[in-house]
Amino acid sequence: MPVDKRNDCFRFALPKGRLLPATAGLISKAELGLDGYSSKTRDYRLSSAKIPSLSARIFQEKDIPVQVAMGNYDLGICGLDWIEEFLVKYPCSDLIKVANLNYGEGGIYAISLDDVCGEIANSLAGRGNWRIVSEYPNLAMSFALDSRLRSFRIFPVRGVADTYLPENADMAVLWAESEREIEKWGMVAQKMILSAGSFLIANRESLRTKDLSPVLSRLSSSISIAPRAAVQTEQEGECSPVVSTTRAIPDITATSLALPDGHQQKPAVQFLEKAGIAPQEYALSPLRQRPSIGLAGVAVKVIRPQDMPLQVANGNFDLAITGKDWLLDHKSRFPASPVINMLDLGFGMVRVVAAVNGDMPVSGIDELRLLVQQGKLTPLRVASEYVNIADRYLQDNRLCPYKLIPTCGSSEAFLPEDADLLIDNVQTGKTLAKHNLKVIAVLFESAACVIGNKDTASRPGKKEKIASIIQVLQKGLL
Repeated sequence: MPVDKRNDCFRFALPKGRLLPATAGLISKAELGLDGYSSKTRDYRLSSAKIPSLSARIFQEKDIPVQVAMGNYDLGICGLDWIEEFLVKYPCSDLIKVANLNYGEGGIYAISLDDVCGEIANSLAGRGNWRIVSEYPNLAMSFALDSRLRSFRIFPVRGVADTYLPENADMAVLWAESEREIEKWGMVAQKMILSAGSFLIANRESLRTKDLSPVLSRLSSSISIAPRAAVQTEQEGECSPVVSTTRAIPDITATSLALPDGHQQKPAVQFLEKAGIAPQEYALSPLRQRPSIGLAGVAVKVIRPQDMPLQVANGNFDLAITGKDWLLDHKSRFPASPVINMLDLGFGMVRVVAAVNGDMPVSGIDELRLLVQQGKLTPLRVASEYVNIADRYLQDNRLCPYKLIPTCGSSEAFLPEDADLLIDNVQTGKTLAKHNLKVIAVLFESAACVIGNKDTASRPGKKEKIASIIQVLQKGLL
């Protein structure tokens, strides 16, 4: 088939987060005309002032390899960590690595609290059942197999994997700038699994059928050919001194409580204060992952609310403060899970809704179902962080066939080009309105709650302590 030379649809996926400042500098230097791309950007869609056929979308970095591999975007920029995490699972995909961009350098490391290299080397004859926590479960699996670990379990999380060591995991596989950074955490780097900087990626079919040279030529002339930016060595005399942060030996008799980070942190602090708890360390910035909150016999960790139900189900925490939305998402996948709602807290109120583009001629689910049945939206593309809630909702409402697109946040950016339906949480609705989206159904309302494991909560010795913590938290409701 001859190469299609038309320049009518250049779609570029650009990252949010840690790579955004350097990527914005590259985009500016390449004179692509995407002037709105900066850390202050609040609009996820960009159009080029210099290349009329070029448009861009801003994504969470983890979503970019998926979008490029699917062909929704011709080009993308993200970290090699997320590229390899995708390719380990889908090695025959249409994702192509085009160029190393020489910024955002770091690596994927296997780390632990203590030096366990000897144990890993002798794992076939030594201990088994290694517990490995990671937001890179595919790379973690590959590491475990390459290390010939006799037996292991991979616990996927959304982030802050090092927080789970040593009580809930033996090793964590995560991204870090260098081994020196890991040492500052009071950890030991067992192995660098992958050296991971930023890369330009492309869709294989786009490279074959489209003339991407107007974009690629500008980028290639702007990419630095200097050696990779390395972390300065001690001899250069410009590094900050390493601060050892040795972790205390965990108290296995303590009742473990998980508190939320992110948007839920501030209202959680306010609620704890109202309950008569003084969570000074939890309220600090930068956030401490293991704060003391002034409750005797209670060990606290700060993790992602999305991870809490599964961690409580696995027995890694006795109690956790999360949202009902994440509890329901967990129960939708694991109906027999022992995780239960032990106390409604009332803050962090949101609605979980189904929304479509404002120009779609539907006002409710029944009208959307009719479009699907008529073949006008087949398959129905659905973007959501709540994969399990979305799956059940689509089946219950007979919106088949459909294709679920898991997202890592900023899901509203997917409509209308890359998804037809959004299932997400809204607080005021302003973000949806800004992106020309309209709500066609409310699935349920969600607020913060305390969850626990019904099996753990009934054990002698734990039952009384858990009940006393719940009693303290109830004071925040008065």
